[in-house]
Amino acid sequence: MKAAVVTAYGTAPRYADTPSPRATEEHEIVVDVLAAGLHPRVRMQADGSHYTSSPDELPLVPGLDGVGRGPDGRLWFFATFGGRSGSMAEQAVIDTRRSIVLPDGADPVAVAATMNCVIASWLALTRRIALEPGKNVLVLGATGGTGRMAVAVARLFGAAQVTAVGRDPERLAAVRGATGTALIGDPPPPDVDVVLDFLWGEPAATTLGALVSARPEPARPLTWINLGEMAGSRAALPAGALRSSRIDVIGSGQGSLSGAEMAAAAPEVLAEIARGTFAVDADPIPLTDVERAWAQPADSSKRIVLTRP
Repeated sequence: MKAAVVTAYGTAPRYADTPSPRATEEHEIVVDVLAAGLHPRVRMQADGSHYTSSPDELPLVPGLDGVGRGPDGRLWFFATFGGRSGSMAEQAVIDTRRSIVLPDGADPVAVAATMNCVIASWLALTRRIALEPGKNVLVLGATGGTGRMAVAVARLFGAAQVTAVGRDPERLAAVRGATGTALIGDPPPPDVDVVLDFLWGEPAATTLGALVSARPEPARPLTWINLGEMAGSRAALPAGALRSSRIDVIGSGQGSLSGAEMAAAAPEVLAEIARGTFAVDADPIPLTDVERAWAQPADSSKRIVLTRP
């Protein structure tokens, strides 16, 4: 079969031949992949920069999730959770215990574009912590697809205030649902309870220091949840800030969450997508043009989705 194939880290995938997958377990089936999202995490998987990457996985087919049609015609949303055999191929083996049958009329491209963007913050606010209604949330990196959806997820779960923080004032102004916005480096609100951080790096260090300085009650609990590292994999956090305030710094992602936890949340998220609660604009590109898709500059207003030729 044909697939997007990565043979060396640092090079774009090529549309090439790869062995066809085979189902070997009772709970596995082979699906024809209709749509697979090109998420930032997928780019990290393909260039070897993600913390789960290993040279032993090369060559690999990238792609973390997708929508496929099974032998009986049903549509499935499935996740691969990385590894050598991803979703950016003509076919994929899926585990039906951790996959979801989509309702009739579901749009494969819309699901592939939106699901990953929503479930990141959904899991952070339900599995890593339990966000209490009335709490105040700050989203660091709110202009990207996952950041914009994080604002919507926090509001759905009853956050009183949601502050969107980013670099681009025009994109910040377009973030729906935020009760306030701030540029990175601006003074943050003093009463933040939870930070959803998609950037890490210098913006995280700067924002954490500013939050601590602004808090009138240092003992008020603050939970910092890291979900990404778009601004860098390391952050120089001030030791004094950690000791002088009641801050919990945790992560939310593959490893801190099990595959079973991710799969268990999928039906709830898909139901909200079907209701129209969440939507991400998609830019569908045929799998045959994977090199062109990879070369496109990142547009945080849309999500590239590779589709069946």
